[in-house]
Amino acid sequence: MLKSLYSGVSGMKSLQTKMDVVSNNIANVNTVGFKAGRVRFQDLMSQTAANAQGPTANGMGGVNARQVGLGVKVGSIDTMMENGTPQPTGRALDFALDGSGFFILQKGGDDQTKYYTRDGGFVLDNNGTLTNADGYKVMGRGTVGGNPVENDKDFDPNTDLTNNDQIGPIEIKNKLTVNGKELDLVNYSIDSTGLVTGKYSDDNSYVIGQISVATFSNADGLEKMGGNNYAQTANSGEPVVVTAGTEGSGRLVQGSLEGSNVDLANEFTEMIIASRAYQANSRSISTSDEMLQELINLKR
Repeated sequence: MLKSLYSGVSGMKSLQTKMDVVSNNIANVNTVGFKAGRVRFQDLMSQTAANAQGPTANGMGGVNARQVGLGVKVGSIDTMMENGTPQPTGRALDFALDGSGFFILQKGGDDQTKYYTRDGGFVLDNNGTLTNADGYKVMGRGTVGGNPVENDKDFDPNTDLTNNDQIGPIEIKNKLTVNGKELDLVNYSIDSTGLVTGKYSDDNSYVIGQISVATFSNADGLEKMGGNNYAQTANSGEPVVVTAGTEGSGRLVQGSLEGSNVDLANEFTEMIIASRAYQANSRSISTSDEMLQELINLKR
């Protein structure tokens, strides 16, 4: 009898976790690049009253095991990495990825930790550095040894970009020195591969750098860090830094941001199911309590 009470309690506790996940999904229905969570349950070990037996030599048939389950537990909380729908913004520094890649961010200073995000809402600071809303620097390939291009570096517009394993902050300088002549930035553009091209006051265009993206062998294994950012884990695998549009990373869709992949209809359905299941587990506890009360009343 007491086992039924504990089974009901385990069900209620597990369903509370499910409601936490569902509520978080609903709260983030408008969060850029948000990936919904999903809870999966597993049964706890069962108490075996009798073991299974095979057919005997005297002609008796086999007998199945008799087991009583002891409740439920949360088996996993998965992150659903399906792409959200790109939402047009018309802003030049808003980007969505139409594949499975992630933008690479770095906090800067003493913190060299790399973060990964699907949120491509970027801005330029007063140094011309491309950053996200929290000031994390957007990482990519430069034209001079993989470092951000400095305004005293001469470079050719046809210069090959460095290898992908050498990445640094993307900087769009307002001034550039070419052959001893200081040039002013007129405008710049970023194409679907992340290539950043600047047009300067000499009417020539120069390659400034290229935004890099990362892919993972198991993106579901990334850890959410808040701020729309993810961190690498032991189960996500090492990041593979690639050019946007290659190896399934997806090309940059300028003037758009990736919407949340939360399906409200599904979340409301899951909420109703969780609510009814919670009530049913509560009822199993109260029914077991009534049965125990009847047993105690036999003494009177």
